[in-house]
Amino acid sequence: MPRTPHTVHVEAVQRLTPRMVRIVFTGELTGFAPGEFTDHYVKLQFPVGDRTRVRTYTVREWDGERLTIDFVVHGDEGVAGPWALAAQPGESLQLMGPGGAYAPSPDADWHLMVGDPSVVPAISASLARVPAGRLVHVLLQGDGPEDEQPLSSPGDLRVQWLHGDGDELLADALRALEWPAGEVHAFVHGEASSVRAVRRHLLSERELPREAVSISGYWKRTRTEEGWREDKPEWNRLVEADLSAA
Repeated sequence: MPRTPHTVHVEAVQRLTPRMVRIVFTGELTGFAPGEFTDHYVKLQFPVGDRTRVRTYTVREWDGERLTIDFVVHGDEGVAGPWALAAQPGESLQLMGPGGAYAPSPDADWHLMVGDPSVVPAISASLARVPAGRLVHVLLQGDGPEDEQPLSSPGDLRVQWLHGDGDELLADALRALEWPAGEVHAFVHGEASSVRAVRRHLLSERELPREAVSISGYWKRTRTEEGWREDKPEWNRLVEADLSAA
């Protein structure tokens, strides 16, 4: 990821759902050059008292001048959510990036994208790159119907929204899915415990090759981003142990 910070300014704020706020930024973005990936992310730097807190967010859209980022908010909890709720045009932030690692393979017979509201921006950007007519299943877990957002793709899109907070909810829905024939390319990101359950299902029960999946825990319930970074080495050990025990 490029190490030179960019200064950006809020141009527009839009409430997408009760838990999602979209902010369009403009500013000093010379050299901001997303590559071939569709899960590009940036590190936003939020001033909190005399400290700076860094939070990671996916790029929803970049048109060469404007950078769009969607924020999941939980009332006054956290750092970025309350900032996004209160943001006004003209406010400034610094950001680093972009980084990224995934794009839908044009060679896959079908695509699978799994996550929660925090992953909708990456999934939305990825759906635009699915080849026309190619089957793509999207499974998303939210608290309720109010979290649902419209999705579109040139592919043959099948979307399933699941409501509830169980760690196995998405994995159970995948077990019930009528599995299409052919090679799949999967993108599974989101809350760590849910991602772990889906990873175990895909790699152990479905026996998908590792190169066919992009899997990462974006966040963890009850933990800040700093706390999740501390926990992640142990999470990585546990998810590998899941496969050894299978």
